Amino acid sequence: MNEKYNIVAGLDVGTTKVCCVVAKQDAGPAAEVLGTGLAPSLGSKRGMVVNIESTVQSVVEAVREAEQMSGVEVGEVNVGIAGGHIKSMNSRGIVAISSPDREITKKDIDRCIEQAKAIALPVDREVLHVLPKEFAVDDQRGIKDPRGMVATRLEAEVHIVTGAITSAQNLVRSVNRAGLKVNRLVLEPLASARAVLTPDEMELGVALVDMGGGTTDMAIFHEGSVRHTSVLAVGGDQVTRDLAVGLRTPRLAAEQIKQKYAVALTSLVAEDGVVEVADVGGRRARMIDRSYIAEIAQARLEEIITLVKREIGQSGYADLLAAGVVLTGGCANMEGLAELAEEIFNTPTRIGLPLGVTGLSESVADPLFATGVGLIQYQRPAEGRFQDGPDSEAIIFHKIFSQMKSWMESIF
Repeated sequence: MNEKYNIVAGLDVGTTKVCCVVAKQDAGPAAEVLGTGLAPSLGSKRGMVVNIESTVQSVVEAVREAEQMSGVEVGEVNVGIAGGHIKSMNSRGIVAISSPDREITKKDIDRCIEQAKAIALPVDREVLHVLPKEFAVDDQRGIKDPRGMVATRLEAEVHIVTGAITSAQNLVRSVNRAGLKVNRLVLEPLASARAVLTPDEMELGVALVDMGGGTTDMAIFHEGSVRHTSVLAVGGDQVTRDLAVGLRTPRLAAEQIKQKYAVALTSLVAEDGVVEVADVGGRRARMIDRSYIAEIAQARLEEIITLVKREIGQSGYADLLAAGVVLTGGCANMEGLAELAEEIFNTPTRIGLPLGVTGLSESVADPLFATGVGLIQYQRPAEGRFQDGPDSEAIIFHKIFSQMKSWMESIF
């Protein structure tokens, strides 16, 4: 963070794009957006870095554009992390209250969460987030903040998110080689949720579905706390691939067709609509009915949404989503997606746009910027929303590297 300007920046390294959002924070309730930057993502696949040099190039391009728009230099960034390596689980910790007056203090809460965190992990994995769900004071459950209460026993239920050390390390290394310091790693659906969900939705029960290019990330909230998170290794890029194959056109042309002409429901296409489609190998372009393009897109999107519905069902919270589903991410810009999803989920569904920012707010009023905006908002307390555990205020990267070193030494 640049102390002189109190500058914060969020960096979303996605499969199809790298997004940087730069903002200024003061004592007010909202961050002031100063600039944004977008660049094609050249070194990531399904949410994970597969080519460091290409990723560095994309990060540098996105950050440079954001710096030029904002007029400030970016030194530190909050970075979103996703990918199929992300796993989550629920855990429980119990401690005795040892103070003479039996009053629960922050130290007792921290001890309880630390015990819940003490789970057996493979040597190649690291804890990214510890998110308290609720506390129990003796036999009284459903407590959100037990500080000051009197008890003999404190119990915590937490949601733990873990990631592969190597994937986290490659992401951090790419950002570092772009000349930036990583302030913290944040699971992308948690960042997106902070940007697009309201406290009421989190309290009633809501599923946040972030549909990106390479992954579809999900976070379920109920009674104001994170209950379930997952990352599915499918996204809008699958629609592009299907269009490239079905239309026999290069990938770049298929991506342009998807963005310009594809819709999620064939019923939205006019009967006489046609699109010029470039052929491969320099052959003459062809005219294709838009209804055929919509058929291809709808089939793949139905499959992705059905996978999300299955994940929600397996989470055990399908019947507790009174606020329905909120879709965000770049794929959420496709016309008709909310209607298709609402039909499949059989619950109210809306498109989530970033909330709670000032300044150049119109420049980020797009689902594409949900993760980037959420990352800048992760600098300040959640103000009634979900909170990380005591060790999640910042990811301690030397833990990752030291654990990776020990792992390598044990092998070699």
